[in-house]
Amino acid sequence: MTKLSVNINKIATLRNSRGGNVPDLLKVAKDLQNFGAQGITIHPRPDERHIRYQDALDLIPIVHTEYNIEGNPVKKFMDLVLEIKPTQVTLVPDADDALTSNAGWNTIKNKDFLIDIISECKRNDIRTSIFVDPVISMVEGAKETGTDRIELYTEEFASQYALGNEKGIKSYVEAAIKANELNLGINAGHDLSLDNIKFFKENIPNLLEVSIGHALISESIYLGIENVVNMYLQKLK
Repeated sequence: MTKLSVNINKIATLRNSRGGNVPDLLKVAKDLQNFGAQGITIHPRPDERHIRYQDALDLIPIVHTEYNIEGNPVKKFMDLVLEIKPTQVTLVPDADDALTSNAGWNTIKNKDFLIDIISECKRNDIRTSIFVDPVISMVEGAKETGTDRIELYTEEFASQYALGNEKGIKSYVEAAIKANELNLGINAGHDLSLDNIKFFKENIPNLLEVSIGHALISESIYLGIENVVNMYLQKLK
């Protein structure tokens, strides 16, 4: 079964919009795990517009499944990661002002930089994953960095699938096959939803984990968060 890690950034966004502590981010993280989620993902950004760096620290005793921290490996972010030592760090090439993640790494151009970051994570027993587009050369470049896994950036798949173009998954299948050949673990995320997750899972060989936030929280407004978590788990079997 592919693991479901729930990104709770949107819960933090809602909390921050009014100040105070409603909704309670830590309680939501605890509840999500009780409902069956196999991981919690956060993506702190330098401006702390949703997840705050203190949140990342406060979640340490709460997350008893897998703790995945995403972000651009600038010094402040890496200091946080090395202090927490989460289960996994997912390296994302976000600009400081990015609204959301919008591209994978150029693993060839950034090879030496990624090697340095990943080596430091491995010295601290932190599993590493790097965000990549579904391009064979980028997957091959990822292997050269020493990363444990890649996370396929799935926005283009989701866009094509919504238009009825199931062939939009072709490059993702090819990238996954190459990753399997290279013994790279495969994660995926961005715009995956209840509408497209089953099709994606069924076509990506050895998909280990998906990280889902915006869609899952949005769907939960109508269907309830416990129901939605279990709907994802059924589709990921």
